[in-house]
Amino acid sequence: MSVNKVIVIGNLGANPQVRTLPNSGQNVANFSLATTARFKDRNGDQQKRTEWHRVVAFGKLADTCQQFLAKGRQVYVEGRLTTRQYEAKDGSGTRYRTEIVALQMRLLGNRANGNASKAQASDDIPF
Repeated sequence: MSVNKVIVIGNLGANPQVRTLPNSGQNVANFSLATTARFKDRNGDQQKRTEWHRVVAFGKLADTCQQFLAKGRQVYVEGRLTTRQYEAKDGSGTRYRTEIVALQMRLLGNRANGNASKAQASDDIPF
C-alpha cells in the first residue's frame, strides 16, 4: 500500500500561467503557492519560514484557475506530488522539477481586491 497525497493552504505568488497542450488541446495552469510556518527559535524569538510550492492543474480545473485565481489569493490545494525531468534550455544537462498536480481546489479568504462577499469567500471547486 502507498499514498501520494498533498494538502497545502497558501497564497499565490503570481497570477496563474495558462497554456494549451499541443497534443491534447487541454489547458494546463501553472502557479506558485507560498506557505509560511511561524515558530519560536531556541532563544524564544519569533521566526517565520516561507516555502514555495509549484502547482499544476489540468483541464477544467486549469480553466477555473485562470478564471478565479490571482496573485495574493489564498487557496486550498489537494493533489499528488510528482517529479519530472527535462533538459535545460542552455544544454547544461538534465533538470528535475517537483510539483503538486492539483486534483481539488478551494478558494479561501477574500479576493485579492478585497470585494468578496460571504458567498464568494469560500468557493468549493472540485476537479
